[in-house]
Amino acid sequence: MAARRTAFSPFFDSLSEIFLFFGQLTTLFLESAWFLLRGKISVRATLRQMGEVGVGSLFVAIVTVGFSGAVLALYTSVQLVKFGQAGLAGGVIGKSLALEIAPVITAIVVSARSGSAMAAELGSMAVTEQVDALKTMAVSPTQYLVLPRILATMLMMPIVVAIANLAGLYFASLTASLGGISSTLFWTSFQNYVNVGDQIQGLLKSIPFGALIALIGCRQGLTTSGGAQGVGRATTSAVVFGSMAIYVVDFAISLMIQDFTALRQ
Repeated sequence: MAARRTAFSPFFDSLSEIFLFFGQLTTLFLESAWFLLRGKISVRATLRQMGEVGVGSLFVAIVTVGFSGAVLALYTSVQLVKFGQAGLAGGVIGKSLALEIAPVITAIVVSARSGSAMAAELGSMAVTEQVDALKTMAVSPTQYLVLPRILATMLMMPIVVAIANLAGLYFASLTASLGGISSTLFWTSFQNYVNVGDQIQGLLKSIPFGALIALIGCRQGLTTSGGAQGVGRATTSAVVFGSMAIYVVDFAISLMIQDFTALRQ
């Protein structure tokens, strides 16, 4: 006998899907942490994934963050010169790149490229029953498939962010000259107003971004069903959910940092 549907059924169905999603993410995270603490790490698989995530995403991150910095400098330099504050250009743009633009834009790029690739790869394995075959051979899919991807993404994200940040600064310094700010003034302002703590904060922020990208990509892949169409849906949802999670977590981290800074003062 079919369950009776009510007007509230779609709401409860959506709510159950949300709880299931976060429950599976938490399970994957805890299982991965357990294998990590026990030292059950495949170094070869992790290194291979580091190449896929880091080297594969580097060029796209450089171009994206580079031109984001250029656009920011294009508008900012004109306004600062207009109000006689050209000496602030390097500091304003440098802080924006270090704290927000470089880590967030890079995370979105990595999510779109590597997160979707993880979902597609694991989704293809799931629909062809390769994941079930691993379980039959007493091999944990979390240890063999998920943990190397999480470690690789977390390790490579700060490196990619640092290089993308440098590209953004270089592009910004070139573009600022179009607004009437010399390269010397730009870099002097950068040195005066941007400190090492700002750079470290942006790099540290990218680590949880990397964990989220890998966790969501792997979760969407491992829960794939429905053949080729299911793989396509998993790939799309990995990018969508990953991008949303990055912005939400970025706000939460920034809020905590602001509160901590206020308490220290």
